[in-house]
Amino acid sequence: MAKLDGKVAVITGATSGLALATAKTFVREGAHVVITGRRQDRLDAAVAAIGHDVTGVAGDVGEIADVLRLADVVASEFGRVDVLVASAGVWTWNEHIGDVTEESFDAVFGVNVRGTFFTVQKLLPLLSDGASIVLIGSGAADKGDPGTTVYAASKAALRSFARTWTTDLKERGIRVNVLSPAAIDTPAFADLPPGFKERIAARVPAGRLGTEDEIASAALFLASADSSFVSGIDLPVDGGIGQV
Repeated sequence: MAKLDGKVAVITGATSGLALATAKTFVREGAHVVITGRRQDRLDAAVAAIGHDVTGVAGDVGEIADVLRLADVVASEFGRVDVLVASAGVWTWNEHIGDVTEESFDAVFGVNVRGTFFTVQKLLPLLSDGASIVLIGSGAADKGDPGTTVYAASKAALRSFARTWTTDLKERGIRVNVLSPAAIDTPAFADLPPGFKERIAARVPAGRLGTEDEIASAALFLASADSSFVSGIDLPVDGGIGQV
């Protein structure tokens, strides 16, 4: 039997990368996925790539009106959410404290923290008892690497959310966990300086970069009954780079 047979899963920011790989994995495991994205063209392409058992809802989690529209679509078409993966996020790199502007700070916290919070809050009435919430964090939250001051802090906030929501929602049996990727081979490396990807790979104890499918497999673990006694954790999927 498929691990998510008959489940309804919502995955935000799932038009590419780790979240799209997760959506494909969830569908293969029997779920119907509702995915979101800010750009209609990329959303349409993601829906086509997944192929079946998928509903696309355009929207920006940083905009409350868009989150409410997502909740309305899910309520009218499915009536419940069994798995919520809050993956939509804004990534910044090489922005030192002196370079941060009010606009760049608000852009990152507006999506990564405020957007995640209100996504969960507005979908909370639809979450089934025993549902699983997976927040996509980052290994950057624990490292203190230069130039990540705002991004790392925004992901650290998700770790706090998981702890408090685990106790807030315990009466309903809703599990909340963070999945924190690091050193994963994604298209984002194309925007970084030449040689950066190779330097990161050389630091990974596992001897290589991780894959998007490996993140999807970890998300499946946290979403399914395989992790029925796991709640409130931050699961690093990083080949050991953040652990040694």
